[in-house]
Amino acid sequence: MTRLVVVLLVAALVVMFALLATAAAGLLARLDGATYPAALMRAATTFAAALTLAAALTGALAQIVS
Repeated sequence: MTRLVVVLLVAALVVMFALLATAAAGLLARLDGATYPAALMRAATTFAAALTLAAALTGALAQIVS
């Protein structure tokens, strides 16, 4: 049960950091003069990249630990 709680907390933390990076990317794009659709596209790309990086790191660490 404890392992499940840790996994869920880490997953929530990863999503929170991805959302923070998304907000920062959207804000910086908007401050750079991008239109709202362009800023949303940059934010979405950042969100996808953050989650992909987290998944890749999880896979690599899982292979090392096993």
